[in-house]
Amino acid sequence: MRADAVRRALRTELEAARARGAEPVRVVDVGGGTGGWAVPLAEFGAAVTVIDPSPDALANLRRRAVDAGVAELITAVQGDTEALADCVPSGGADLVLGHGILEVVDDVGAALAALRAATAPGGAISLLVANKYATLLRMVLAGRVIEAHRLLDDPDGAPAGDILARRFDVDSLRTALEEAGLEVSSLHGYGVLADLVPGATAEDPGVAEALAQLELVAAGTSPLREMAAQLHALARPR
Repeated sequence: MRADAVRRALRTELEAARARGAEPVRVVDVGGGTGGWAVPLAEFGAAVTVIDPSPDALANLRRRAVDAGVAELITAVQGDTEALADCVPSGGADLVLGHGILEVVDDVGAALAALRAATAPGGAISLLVANKYATLLRMVLAGRVIEAHRLLDDPDGAPAGDILARRFDVDSLRTALEEAGLEVSSLHGYGVLADLVPGATAEDPGVAEALAQLELVAAGTSPLREMAAQLHALARPR
């Protein structure tokens, strides 16, 4: 697993679950699609259940798992957050991923309650969400100033006609988690600086290593964290 802030946090959670006696570590990835997170976790030895509504995405996941040699550790289930209770027993997962789902669900509280119910004692929930202010900055830089103003004025950070139902900032994400009865263990930025570096420059090995280390620092440093493309939170049931 690569050394970025999210993968480092997830690896730490896997190691903590093993220390508690979980073998294999049980992971549920809600909305995991083609396995961008599930396959690396399985390569680290976790047993991962991926729940996603798209049969095409799950077919790609299966192929990707076979290619990576971890097919026996990955279970693909067609469904969504509302079907989580039918797919995973209560308290059945040491780590629950909800990456990119809070922006699209109808009810954030209900989605978080479902993720919480699936989390084992001592386990954690990993949330990755779109950052409202990063989107605004990208719009302004692209000359979409009127759209940026509408996004800023919208309380959910997703004006009418947007592809997402909502975007978050640090405060609104923390509030949503706390209202769902979750304790926030960490809250980092994801994709703070990497997208700003030209591709040819980033391909230089020395630059790539320096950028990776700088990204790790920026992920937890305010105000750089608040400008990240996405926000990542680890939370635990109280």
